[in-house]
Amino acid sequence: MSSPVHRLVTYRPKQGHLEPLKEILKKHGPTLRKTGLLTDDPVRVYVAQDLQRHGITEPYLVEEFMWKDAAASDLAHQTPEVMAIWETMGPHVADMTLTTLSPV
Repeated sequence: MSSPVHRLVTYRPKQGHLEPLKEILKKHGPTLRKTGLLTDDPVRVYVAQDLQRHGITEPYLVEEFMWKDAAASDLAHQTPEVMAIWETMGPHVADMTLTTLSPV
């Protein structure tokens, strides 16, 4: 079994879609946990605002969680409960960045 994977996901919502996306993310972590794809580490969701991007002032969301191993994200794509959540995100997200974090 491989080590846990520390994931940071940045969701940039379409204009006016921040609140619906927040509601979806409230279900996302619990669904991943229920399906056994996460470690026991907490899922954290933050509202963020980028202070460096000129002219972009819209807040966005950042979600932090730990996949239980390197295969978990692939398994999520085969899990109907997870896919049901992910499919509802599409209409609300303008851009999304998936980042894997590793300690220095």
